[in-house]
Amino acid sequence: KIDKFEFDLKISDKKDTEINTEDLSAVEMNLLGVYILLWISKASNRIGAIIEGVNLNEELSKDTIQEIYNAFLKYQVIFFKDQNLTKNEYLSFATKIGKPIKYPFVKGLKNIPEITPILKKETDVNNFGGIWHSDTSYLNEPPKGTMLYAIEVPKIGGDTEFSNQYIAYESLSDEMKAFLDNKKALNISGKEETTKTRSDLRKHSSTEIKSDELQAIHPVVRIHPETKKKSLYINIAHTRNFIGMSIKESAPILKTLFKHQIKPEFTYRFKWEIGSIAIWDNRCTLHNPINDYHGERRLMHRITFKGDKPI
Repeated sequence: KIDKFEFDLKISDKKDTEINTEDLSAVEMNLLGVYILLWISKASNRIGAIIEGVNLNEELSKDTIQEIYNAFLKYQVIFFKDQNLTKNEYLSFATKIGKPIKYPFVKGLKNIPEITPILKKETDVNNFGGIWHSDTSYLNEPPKGTMLYAIEVPKIGGDTEFSNQYIAYESLSDEMKAFLDNKKALNISGKEETTKTRSDLRKHSSTEIKSDELQAIHPVVRIHPETKKKSLYINIAHTRNFIGMSIKESAPILKTLFKHQIKPEFTYRFKWEIGSIAIWDNRCTLHNPINDYHGERRLMHRITFKGDKPI
């Protein structure tokens, strides 16, 4: 029997529908004449979905790509399991989701620079990006999304948490929304707690860009360019202060917001396995890779997608 989830299905006559498969197996669905392109099940009630029934190394139809992209927008982060892609196949699939771009601080693979290897060695202490954040929000045009492919994972640990920033904004008081709606904030690449998380990886895979030289001003409340929904667009890793307010004046408000935006009821924790892939929307999520696997090796292949100027 299939777990009690609402699955997004596409039937043979091309009409989209929501079908409760609580009492039906996949075989029974096929006997009823339902052709399943993708199984898309909620990972939690707040954020995330798991997509099954697709091998990403195959030539995918436009309909299938559109279903995947729709799920990306709807659920904010999507997960695939048991994938087996070459580097070129991984990059090829990425181009169906967005335009891959290079990450500024870590070198990409020699022949495929759009793929950044994120490696924590057995002897490393700090894990890369090990703090709640939205990727590279210190850029004038931060990436719209990020894709991560698990190559090597520890036996236990190394999970990643994700947080829904639509709900983080929606659950604020009307007074706080009014205060933040027209605010902008400075985002920098060199906050001390963040620079520390890059230190071990940059020892063996660094670019020439200094850790503290990038910065950008963005709205505190961002309107998603595709869904048109508002989300909280700050993070403890990169946001320093409100424009027009000093660091000291900004600090207590930001501290409260940083704590608010990662409440457990906004989050989902994903357990990686070899062959797992996650794609998340940086415009409306935060994520946090957990550093709880000291002495073990973890290698992920990362691709980020070109974004636009937040409004």
